[in-house]
Amino acid sequence: MWVEDWAPRAACRAEQPDELFVRGAEQNEAKQLCQGCPVRTECLAEALDNQIEWGVWGGMTERERRALLRRRPTASWRSVLQNAKQESTAAPTRVSV
Repeated sequence: MWVEDWAPRAACRAEQPDELFVRGAEQNEAKQLCQGCPVRTECLAEALDNQIEWGVWGGMTERERRALLRRRPTASWRSVLQNAKQESTAAPTRVSV
């Protein structure tokens, strides 16, 4: 299910914004905050669709987001990520016996 008002549910909501707008190796620490975030996909879609250039959003650095934007410059990232999220939650899980 896609969350429209995602920011209040973000794992980083209680953090200082400066912790997500860092450079270099500190970005890897900031990305760890995104692991397990319930609205990570919505956050990433927001950053990609609005071409936000700074900070860690949805677990991706600005460099990682730029690479995606170069590959699909006209994509609606909300649509792409929303569909992927729905497919991943609807896909049956296989259990190995």
